[in-house]
This record gives sequence, C-alpha cells and structure tokens, in this order.
Amino acid sequence: MSARGLFTCRRPHVSRTMLGPLLFLSLLSVVAPGPPPSGGCRRCCDHLEPPEGTRDRSGRFSHVPEVRTYINMTILKGDKGDRGDRGTPGKVGMDGPPGARGPLGSKGSKGQAGAPGDPCKVQHSAFSVGRRKSLHSLETYQALIFDTVFVNMDEHFNMFEGKFICQIPGIYFFNVNIHTWNFKETYLHIMLNEAEKAIIYAQPSDRSIMQSQSVMLELGLKDEVWVRLYKRERENAIYSDDVDVYITFNGYLLRAIH
Repeated sequence: MSARGLFTCRRPHVSRTMLGPLLFLSLLSVVAPGPPPSGGCRRCCDHLEPPEGTRDRSGRFSHVPEVRTYINMTILKGDKGDRGDRGTPGKVGMDGPPGARGPLGSKGSKGQAGAPGDPCKVQHSAFSVGRRKSLHSLETYQALIFDTVFVNMDEHFNMFEGKFICQIPGIYFFNVNIHTWNFKETYLHIMLNEAEKAIIYAQPSDRSIMQSQSVMLELGLKDEVWVRLYKRERENAIYSDDVDVYITFNGYLLRAIH
C-alpha cells in the first residue's frame, strides 16, 4: 500500500495544521494488524495512540503539552536605587597576630632638659676640722679633739668626741696632717671604731716636719672614724699654736652603698 492510499479517507475533525506532524509520525510508525473496523473508513494506524496534542473521536485533545513561560529579566530591570542607610557596626573581631617589625626610624632631635631631681635623694657627707693646740702623750690613749671647723656637713663630725660618725653607708676618703715636735717621737693611728687602720709616725729629730697619712675605708651606718695619740710608754707629741693651724683631719663620701 502506498502513502497516498493510506490517506484516501480523511478524518473530518483533523485540521490542516496537524497534517504535517501526523504524516511524519505515520511514516515512522509500524503498522500492526488489528481487528476489523466496526464501520466507516479507518486507517491502518488507527489502533495506535494518537499523537501528542491531537483530538480524539469526541473532538477533545487527548493530551495537552506543558507550556513554560520564559521572562527576559533584562527587559524588566529598572533604574539603580538610592543608597540605603548605614547599618549598625558589628562586634569587634579578635586581634590578629602581631605584624613584622618595621625598619628603624631616623634619630630624633635632642629633648629638653628635665626638672631637677629631689635634693633629698642626693647624698653627701664631708668634713674638715683643725687643732690649734699642741698635745703630749699621757698614761692612756687619747683621741684628738679639734677646735676649728672648716666644713662639717649635717654635723656628721662630732666635735666634742673628735669622731666622724657615718650616717650614709659607703666608701670614704680620710686624710690626717700633723706637725712633729723637736726631739720627740710622733705616733698616731687612724682608727675605725676600735681598730687601727693606718699609722702616722715620725722618729725623734732636731727638726720638726709635717707628716701626712691618707686612707679609704668602707663604712656602715654608725661606724666611727677618729685619730688616736699613742700612750706615754713611748714619749710622743704633736705641735700646733694659736696663730697657725698645723693639725687637720678631713674626710668625705666617695660613693654611697645601698
């Protein structure tokens, strides 16, 4: 049977617009034998399911294809709106790791001098005293008592006892100058408390001379430094007069120790 013979009898309700798809589907379909028609003109492919979107014998569509709507949003895009209000700040985040150390900057200019410090914190101690009277040895030791004051800061030197009493622990420098007596021995000691630390000595001579002795001592609080004349078992004396000062005793703090 030819293709023309298949469509000698047309169905009254099929429109011309559906003819093309039906023809294409009919050519691809396989004709299967079926029971003879009860009446009227039938096609060899009437036993098959009607194509999608075709009408059945009652004139209704057996299947309606799904229609999906597509809207081009670029056509509907409006103008850019105004900037909105600034929102509330968020919580502070965690500190990040420290960054790398930057390069060394240039040296700054010299600053102004600061205010003077508290004078009470600056520690000083010094004395210088003299004796205008001669002194001869006795049966016992004698401390040299001085009658002339050159310097006595904060009264650290006790003029009545002839002793320097340490008020600031530290390193001190001491110096003693005496004048010998003709034909008499000169024999004295620089004393730290009751210990002999340095001697001042001159043998008897027909000429009187000046003798000197110096020493540095480390002192603690309330330590005493003084000059002692030896006792009479060794006849000795020192010379001075009311006009000139021949005998002096000096001392000062080099460095305080805390």
